[in-house]
Amino acid sequence: MEPVYSLVVPVYDEEESLPELVKRLTELMNDLDGPAEAILVDDGSRDGSWDLMTKACRDDRRFLALQLSRNFGHQIAITAGLDAARGQAVVVMDADLQDPPEVVLELAKRWRDGWDVVHAVREERDGESGFKKASASAFYRLLGWIGNVEVPRNAGDFRLVDRRALDAFLQLRERNRYVRGMFGWVGFRQTTVTYRRDPRFAGTTKYPLRAMVRFALDGILSFSSAPLKVALRLGFTLALLSTLAGFTVIILKLEGSLYVPGWASLAVAVAFLSGVQLLTLGVIGEYIARIHDEVRGRPLYLISEVFRPEEPDEPGVR
Repeated sequence: MEPVYSLVVPVYDEEESLPELVKRLTELMNDLDGPAEAILVDDGSRDGSWDLMTKACRDDRRFLALQLSRNFGHQIAITAGLDAARGQAVVVMDADLQDPPEVVLELAKRWRDGWDVVHAVREERDGESGFKKASASAFYRLLGWIGNVEVPRNAGDFRLVDRRALDAFLQLRERNRYVRGMFGWVGFRQTTVTYRRDPRFAGTTKYPLRAMVRFALDGILSFSSAPLKVALRLGFTLALLSTLAGFTVIILKLEGSLYVPGWASLAVAVAFLSGVQLLTLGVIGEYIARIHDEVRGRPLYLISEVFRPEEPDEPGVR
């Protein structure tokens, strides 16, 4: 029987959380108003996550486990799970149980009401530092200001997507992926459901500050050309100021009152202009690097193993 619901969960070193995750996903699938499947995507885990995922498949044939050939990143792992999903309504959630599986029942209710994309918006973010909350809020405000796509504030990757919206999303095969922005870009009828984000069930975050900064850059550069425009305007402004300074020097020279400053001010000016040039080249380089990624045309990911028991009592690997 084809599933009505598909639950997509990317997994990276979540050995401590997986038993509880599988338990709650099983309960959720029992409570949903239609047949369901759960797709666990192993994004190159280095612990015992894969063994626990295959055990879940043996215990319940509604589970499917995909093992990527290496760590491709959270957004790519989500895409791999979405590619494999067969349901008419597909839900993405994290494996650390900060996204409570029980909220899916509310998402499903809104989907039954006719919505194509239902975002789960964090009303409260327990267990997160003040810096992370503030930086996340600032990022969403910035993206809303300079971006050309609407992303609900405080909405992560936890959402339900109707099949027609998912099919539109799957046509987008860009390499540097910002999934929540891509779902905003495809449009369709979208709404939100608020929920309280729980603390991480076990383990440590897989998104340190460096990864978060890179993720934010992907979001901004994928959906906005504002950095290039800022570099252009800054360059124009500095060129105008330099021209005005040149005219000022000529006038002072003709008046015989030219004052020759010391080397310190000259060194500061040269250093400042050099920094602006390097910053501008860096911004351009980020866009060129993304063009290079697209031109190479490599696949988004490689799957090393797909595990689903062929018979109820006999595991099999295909």
